Amino acid sequence: MEVGALLGLVSESGSRQEIKKEIKKFEPSVTENNIVNLEVPKKEPQIIEETSNNNTSDEEPLVLTNEVKEEIKSETKKENQTLSPAVRKIVADKKIDIQSVKGTGKDGRILKGDLLSLMGVQPKPSERKAQYGPEEKIRMTRLRQTIAKRLKQAQENAALLTTFNEVDMSSIMEMRKENQEDFQSRYGVKLGFMSFFVKACIVALKSFPAVNAEIDGDDIIYKNYYNISFAVGTEKGLVVPVLKNADELSFADIEKSILEISEKARNGKLTIEDLQGGTFTISNGGVYGSMLSTPILNLPQSGVLGMHNIVERPVVIDGEIKIRPIMYLALSYDHRIIDGKESVSFLKMIKENLEDPRRLFLDI
Repeated sequence: MEVGALLGLVSESGSRQEIKKEIKKFEPSVTENNIVNLEVPKKEPQIIEETSNNNTSDEEPLVLTNEVKEEIKSETKKENQTLSPAVRKIVADKKIDIQSVKGTGKDGRILKGDLLSLMGVQPKPSERKAQYGPEEKIRMTRLRQTIAKRLKQAQENAALLTTFNEVDMSSIMEMRKENQEDFQSRYGVKLGFMSFFVKACIVALKSFPAVNAEIDGDDIIYKNYYNISFAVGTEKGLVVPVLKNADELSFADIEKSILEISEKARNGKLTIEDLQGGTFTISNGGVYGSMLSTPILNLPQSGVLGMHNIVERPVVIDGEIKIRPIMYLALSYDHRIIDGKESVSFLKMIKENLEDPRRLFLDI
């Protein structure tokens, strides 16, 4: 390349003008008398036309995007690396957000003392305590008084005992999944768990009539009808409406009736008739996350079944450990008229019918 050759041109608008350089190959020509002519022909000066661009406003400004993000990330990473091992351990153990901590060390570095001071900050006083004082005395509602009176009577008058078992809910969950769409489209209500439990309890109650009986003085009253009470939590307290003649209801009828009665209970529209006449109770503490409990009797009944949450647990099946959805069941009963053998066999029969729901008639 010759000295002084033009390499490029920058216009007033700032755009760069490219120069197409044409390279010509010169071959030495042989002249007369076999004398080689080595003279290079003179190059004519190249004229570069400048393309003016008056639309300078169309040029896009330079915007920093990824560069800024990377810089922020690098700064955050660098800040985290400045923590001492002791500080990092406290942050990991106590799960402290260091972004909310103002460091007092050099260049704002977070020190161990900063974290200790943060953990030593006293919480705000209770707003209710500030508004109503350290104690409040409020008279119980009539519903709460009735509940308290009946529960105390159950503890004082019955010989309470509770037996436990567990049930594999796999089959019921698969059956609900397979038939949910057809069941809901035909009957207009979802197929829940309660209908299976009601059906299973009725089968067991027919086999063990003492669980469906009650004590009247020195007599035992055996009931040949099956009114299943079920507990419903409301804002005012726990109520136990009754599903009348449940043995004569289909799965769809049970689900519809439970839905209607539950809505009446939450809206405070239950009547006395809705709460009377129960022969056996089902309490589902699993909706609140209860793993296990000992339900209390609903006098004058002699038995109550406690349902709980469904948790995947390891179980041994055919010598292999497998994961299954398991629910713990609890049966509280009056030991005055129900023997241990009857109570255990009753709960076992419920377990067997729930684990193989084909035994129960599903009207779809």
